[in-house]
Amino acid sequence: MPLVENTLTKITASRTSVPEICLLPKPNSMTQYEGVFQLSAKTTVVASGRAQSTALFISDLLARSTGYSVPFVGDRPGTSTIELSLDSKCATLGAEGYRLRITPTSVLIVAEEPAGLFYGFQTLLQLLPAAIYGSTPDPERNWVIPCVDIVDTPRFDWRGAMLDVSRHFIPIPFLRKFIDLLALHKLNILHLHLNDDQGWRLEIKKYPKLTAVGAYRPETLVGRAMQDPCDKDYDQSKQDFDGIPHSGYYTQNQMRDLVKYAQTRHVRIVPEIEMPGHAQAAVAAYPELGCTDTPPQVSKSWGIHPTLFNASDETISFLKDVLTEVMDIFPSVDIHIGGDEAVKTQWKESAVCQQRIQELGLNDEQGLQSWFIRQMDEFLTAHGRCLVGWDEILDGGLAPNATVMSWRGEEGGLAAAAIGHDVIMSDHEHTYLDYYQTQDRTTEPQAFPNTLTLSKVYGHDPIPVALAAEHAHHVLGAQGQLWTEYMPTTDQVEYQAFPRLCALAEVTWTDPDNKDFDNFIERLGAHFKRLDLLDVNYRPIELGEGGDHA
Repeated sequence: MPLVENTLTKITASRTSVPEICLLPKPNSMTQYEGVFQLSAKTTVVASGRAQSTALFISDLLARSTGYSVPFVGDRPGTSTIELSLDSKCATLGAEGYRLRITPTSVLIVAEEPAGLFYGFQTLLQLLPAAIYGSTPDPERNWVIPCVDIVDTPRFDWRGAMLDVSRHFIPIPFLRKFIDLLALHKLNILHLHLNDDQGWRLEIKKYPKLTAVGAYRPETLVGRAMQDPCDKDYDQSKQDFDGIPHSGYYTQNQMRDLVKYAQTRHVRIVPEIEMPGHAQAAVAAYPELGCTDTPPQVSKSWGIHPTLFNASDETISFLKDVLTEVMDIFPSVDIHIGGDEAVKTQWKESAVCQQRIQELGLNDEQGLQSWFIRQMDEFLTAHGRCLVGWDEILDGGLAPNATVMSWRGEEGGLAAAAIGHDVIMSDHEHTYLDYYQTQDRTTEPQAFPNTLTLSKVYGHDPIPVALAAEHAHHVLGAQGQLWTEYMPTTDQVEYQAFPRLCALAEVTWTDPDNKDFDNFIERLGAHFKRLDLLDVNYRPIELGEGGDHA
């Protein structure tokens, strides 16, 4: 590709007659030049080979946003073109990197893989007026794009968000919107937390009661739990409930359609089936999977619950059956099995589990959990998949092929990386978006009682200082967590997610040397205009305020 410096003049600080550039996440290399590209009714989209599917996506979106036809015309460049090209010479940029070159007569996006073309297009959209994100076509608008040369590649491969659809069911239309928002921010992972004590949300055909029973609860706790559900004296009568039934689940066909929708936007859906804890909804549906003689109900309260899957052969077979159907729906190599907050009281009191410990020659219940997770690890590995679990899967010994999602701090990630395992940094102090966004909570909706400010998210580095350099490649990336106990509506999900997810997008994409928090805050001003047009209920901030920007 010829350098644009040969034909264009760089913009100097004194020149102000060009559109302002506010990109998020910030590109890792950008040079701006004089002039603009005019998107018009004469503009065509040009591509060939594997680039054509992205070109069709681009031409359709631009046509709907501008009111122009912006046709895809194959590989015949015209006088005003947006050209997409796959080039093996871009291998140094990786599968998601791209180069975007804009001159007064053409736009060229070049990458090694279609994902890079897609992210180059996301940058192109942000170079256009914010109205490009509106729902009303406007062919009368002056659709101009500043001339730039951008070379960009992400810092991390895993750039994600976890959405808990178990505590509160989230409808498919919002999941599609959320995927679009992830793509806008160059985030590429949607981790769906599909089951918990309060609901089972995925159709499993071999076990229909998982949704017939497990997807329904009669009412939901109002406010916070006044007692720990693991307390032997726990009394639900002392809690306040709303009296409103809550239900919902996804059919397998709905999820397959969602997977395809996400794939078009280069977002990978990683499903999570929790085990051995957070199992109350499943055990309510199939009591023989549990450890007690008294079947539980689907929980209507929050907090850590004592209900665990037992460790019988029948339960292990049941969970393998579930994972078989999950793998048939979700092509993701990574399958999340939870593994967190499994309080072992029931295992200690279960004759079945104690006998299993004796048979296997294990030391204790921690060893039993390690054995339990290893059964799933071997099963998933045999099917060409990779087990992912919260950092409690380290307890008792880590399964050979497991990836650790480190949430209780950096320690789990450090320990896993040191012994050669991949890790995803999900430290609750920097990535839990269910926390309050400010210390002043007088006007904030109810949230988990910790605080995570925008500046703290932005200041996070997923590679711990204490991690030896030779182990840094094991850090795949990071993701934000949206646990929905206190998010009963999709508006509140958006409020908790944005703009903190914008900050995390820059953390996972942009090289640390290119980050600047004050500049990020300035760019948010323009970015909020995009979110307004996309009808996102983000938490507003006052631009220019100091401290934690809360």
